[in-house]
Amino acid sequence: MSFAADTKNELSHITIGKKCCMLAEIAGFVRVCGSVKLDGGERMTIVVYTENPALARRYKKLMRDYFNISADLEIGQGSGLKKSRIYYLKIPPEEKSEQMLRETGILMVREGLNYISDGVYEGLIKTKCCKKAYLRGLFLGAGTISDPEKGYHLEFVCSNEVLAADVRKLINSFVDMHAKTVKRKKNHIVYMKDSGQITDMLNIMGAHSHLLVLENVKILKEMRNKANRVLNCDNANLDKTINAAERQIDSIKRVEAKKGLKFLPEKLYEVAALRLENPEASLAELAGMMEPPMKKSGINNRLRKIEEIAEKL
Repeated sequence: MSFAADTKNELSHITIGKKCCMLAEIAGFVRVCGSVKLDGGERMTIVVYTENPALARRYKKLMRDYFNISADLEIGQGSGLKKSRIYYLKIPPEEKSEQMLRETGILMVREGLNYISDGVYEGLIKTKCCKKAYLRGLFLGAGTISDPEKGYHLEFVCSNEVLAADVRKLINSFVDMHAKTVKRKKNHIVYMKDSGQITDMLNIMGAHSHLLVLENVKILKEMRNKANRVLNCDNANLDKTINAAERQIDSIKRVEAKKGLKFLPEKLYEVAALRLENPEASLAELAGMMEPPMKKSGINNRLRKIEEIAEKL
């Protein structure tokens, strides 16, 4: 299973104790996975669909626990290449479909006429616990998250701009959350790419096990990146050491060819001879070979003087 599917599987097993949170999660899920079928005479049937059997079971139970209704479960065949199964929960008029639509903030009244709202009903998300439950329902219905090994990305797919704006506002009502929106074909996407915010989002929804998985992956990535930076730094220092050694040896050989090494003052001669004998040694290693041992800066100064002499020859 994918990381997204595993995350949803964890969320689908969360037990909800408060009635207000049951309603908020049902509302979030139905908002993105539900449709309303008119049966005539303003009789409405709600159809909620999902490809995940665990979610079908979860919301059938939540609807029973909150509304005391028995949603009909039907199994259909999806279209496309995968032809995956689709699970339909149908709530007909006799099972309080209109009541359910009104309580979830989907069916509203304006100027005495019923209409289907586009956004998030504020009355459902007055408390922090209900905000969390609503977001969980949205994510289970129309959310996805990337495998953290490949990248950091969590998103909610919304069918219209109003809903996307409301979802973004809802997410950003939590501290340090900064979700963004973008249009993708006919849908409006609410997304976040910051690993810290995605971790917070998993915590908000209650996916604590996968939060830890993401954190572990993040730590391992940071360790690998740090190791690579150290390796790159070591390689750069090694290249710098080799280039400096080659330059110093060229200067010494130039002095030797034109004047002979004995032309150099005794202290410089000693360092020049040592460098020729140890072409791959670092300055620190050369300093340790001197009798008595010198500081690295002292060796560097003498070699620089030799280079200056060579340039004048």
